[in-house]
Amino acid sequence: MEVKCLVIYCKFAFLFPHGVIVKLQAMFLSPDNSKIVELVNALVEKKIGIVAHFYMDPEVQGILTAAKRQWPHIHISDSLVMADSAVQMAEAGCEYIAVLGVDFMSENVRAILDQAGFNKVGVYRMSSEQIGCSLADAASSSAYTHFLKTASRSPPSLHVIYINTSLETKAHTHELVPTITCTSSNVVATILQAFAQIPDLNVWYGPDSYMGANIADLFQRMAIMSDEEIAEIHPDHNRKTISSLLPRLHYYQNGNCIVHDMFGHEVVEKIKAEYCDAFLTAHFEVPGEMFSLSMEAKTRGMGVVGSTQNILDFIKNHLKQALDRNVDNHLQFVLGTESGMITSIVAAVRELFDAYESRQEGSNIEVEIVFPVSSDAVSKTSVNGSHRFGSSVADELDKLTIVPGVNSGEGCSIHGGCASCPYMKMNSLAALLNVCQQLPDEDNRLSVYKANRFNAKTALGKLVAEVGCEPILHMRHFQATKKLPDKLVRQVMHGNRGEPS
Repeated sequence: MEVKCLVIYCKFAFLFPHGVIVKLQAMFLSPDNSKIVELVNALVEKKIGIVAHFYMDPEVQGILTAAKRQWPHIHISDSLVMADSAVQMAEAGCEYIAVLGVDFMSENVRAILDQAGFNKVGVYRMSSEQIGCSLADAASSSAYTHFLKTASRSPPSLHVIYINTSLETKAHTHELVPTITCTSSNVVATILQAFAQIPDLNVWYGPDSYMGANIADLFQRMAIMSDEEIAEIHPDHNRKTISSLLPRLHYYQNGNCIVHDMFGHEVVEKIKAEYCDAFLTAHFEVPGEMFSLSMEAKTRGMGVVGSTQNILDFIKNHLKQALDRNVDNHLQFVLGTESGMITSIVAAVRELFDAYESRQEGSNIEVEIVFPVSSDAVSKTSVNGSHRFGSSVADELDKLTIVPGVNSGEGCSIHGGCASCPYMKMNSLAALLNVCQQLPDEDNRLSVYKANRFNAKTALGKLVAEVGCEPILHMRHFQATKKLPDKLVRQVMHGNRGEPS
C-alpha cells in the first residue's frame, strides 16, 4: 500500500496535477472567473446565502472561496456551524439559503431557521435525488431503535446522539430516551459533564461505532492518569469517578462513516513505517488503530484527534508557530479525514503565507500534507525545487504544489480508493448555479430541491420539527454554559413522558 500526497511547498511552486480528485484541486488554485461572476451576480441579485461542508467537491469550494471575496454570505465549515451561519445570513437580509451538504444538514438548517423566526427564508438542497449518509441511515434503523429501547429500561439514561443524523431521528429518539446532540469536538466534554451532573447516570452514545469505541478507549486511558491530569480535562472528575463511569458508558456497535472506515490497518501500518516523525491528525470517526496512533502522537504534542475544524486549527497553529520563528522548517502532516478537507487546508496555508510574506527574511518553510488512501489508489510524490520568501519569482508562479500520481494514471476517485464521500460530491457547481438562477421559484419548479420541513407528528403527537430541534438546543445551552440545561436533567431524572414543564 502506498499513500497519496498533497504537498504544499512554501509559497511559490509549480503545479503537477494527476488524477480526478487532484485535477479538481488544481481548479481550486485558479477557478474559472466566468463561473465566479455568474454565481456572485445571482447571489447578490437574489440575496442568497450559501453554507457548505468542508467535505465539498474541491472545484465547488474553489469557486465559493473566490466568490466570498465579493459576497460575504458564503460559509464553509463543519455541520454544526452551518445552521448558525444560515441564521446570521438571514439576519443580514438573505432571503434564500443554499445548503451544500447531505440531507440532514439542510433539514437542520431549515429547522433552526424556523426556530429563529425565519420561516419565510427559503432553504434549498443541491440535488433532486436523496443525498444520504451512512451514519444517518444507521441511526434510523430498527437496530438503533432496539438499542434505545434497552436504554429506556435502564434509568436514569441520557442518549448522546451525533449531530450527523436526521431531524426525524433526533425527534423519535428523544421521545424514547432524553437526548442531547454532540459533535466530534464536544462529545467528550458533553459525556463527562453529564456523568458529573447526574448521579448514577447511564450514557448511550450513537450511532458512530468507531467514535463510541474511541471514547471508551479515551476514558480507559484517563482512568490511569493522575487526578491532576484528569482535572485538566474536566475539573469535576478524578480517577475514581472515571473508573466508576466506565461500565455505565454504552455505545451503538453497528454504525460507521463509509469514508473514515478506510483509515484502517493498512493505512496505519504505512504511517508507522514511513511517517513516524510526522504530525498525525485523525477525525474522531476513524477506526481504533488510527485513533490510538494519533492519541499517542498527541501525548508528544505531535497529534490531534477531533473534528474537521480541530484538524484545520491544528495545522494552522503549527504553521503559524513556524512562521513566527522564521527559521527553515519542514512541517509534515498526515491527514486522517475526508479528502475534501484538503481544499480548506490549502486556502488556510496560503492565507498564512500571504500574511507573513513581508515579515520573512530568507526563511524556507515547507508544508507537506500526506493523504493516505487504500491500496486501490497508489502514488508517489516528487518535487522539483522550492522557493524562499523574498524570491523574485513572478506572481503567476504563486501556486501550491499538488503532485500525486498513480500507477493507473487515474488517481483518487469517488468510486473507490481515496477517502472521498460520494454523497457530498453530489453537490455540484451546475446544481448550485441552476438553483440560484431559478430563484425565486414562482412556478414551484424547484420543489424537489427544497429542504424538508417536517409537519409530521411523533408517537406522542408532537411536531417532529419541534421535538427534533430540542436535542440541538440542549447542546447549544451546554456549549454556552458548560452545563446540561435543567430541562434536560429533569427529563433524564423523570423520563420524557412525565417530565415536569
